[in-house]
Amino acid sequence: MFDLNAIEKAIGYTFKDEALIRRAVTHSSFSNECRDGSGDCNEKLEFLGDSLLSAIVSEYLYKSYPDLNESGLSNLRRELVDGEALAAFADSIGIGDFLILGKGEEQNGGRTRSTNLEDAFEAIVAALYLDGGRRAAEDFIMRFAKKKATEVLNRHSLTDPKTKLQEIVQRDGTQAPKYVITGESGPDHSKFFECDVLVDGNVMGHGSGRSKKDAEKAAARRALEYFIPHTENEESY
Repeated sequence: MFDLNAIEKAIGYTFKDEALIRRAVTHSSFSNECRDGSGDCNEKLEFLGDSLLSAIVSEYLYKSYPDLNESGLSNLRRELVDGEALAAFADSIGIGDFLILGKGEEQNGGRTRSTNLEDAFEAIVAALYLDGGRRAAEDFIMRFAKKKATEVLNRHSLTDPKTKLQEIVQRDGTQAPKYVITGESGPDHSKFFECDVLVDGNVMGHGSGRSKKDAEKAAARRALEYFIPHTENEESY
């Protein structure tokens, strides 16, 4: 349920234009049910927020990690702005509780759906930018990006998870992992994919994402959680 005071407290910002934050947490399922023009959803804000996230995180990484090469910076940025990370950021401050959903989406678990949380996070970034300028958006993003960057660098090398998984399994003479798309949902402009990764015919990880590539990478990350503890002297991915 939308509660302006509560969501502003969660975000850490007081909006001058309440309509912006309300729109940022309004899912298209709600706007599709409205017939009086009151259901403007967050899709356009999500579009803007996606670009802002990439630009702000890129600048932060460029300035903060001068020893990383272009590939390392790109891989680190990917870890910080992928759908899984953004959904986790949103969930950590309870954004799901504030989503304005259509009845069907509400009944089908829309408040905890990772894509809805990801979209809302991007839309909130855009709403902050439009209401308070780049600094407002940057302050919000940095609450999550700095900690996440440190965690990634402490636990992982910046090798792509699919590449790392392949290196580990083929080291023992095992065939390369096989990725199988097990499902897809959503309209053509906003697909959501599910993927299993198989090693020697056994499912070792499951992942999801907004593209087949993202779903495969998420599955590889899950598989690595099994392989790395059982691999001596193995650097984290």
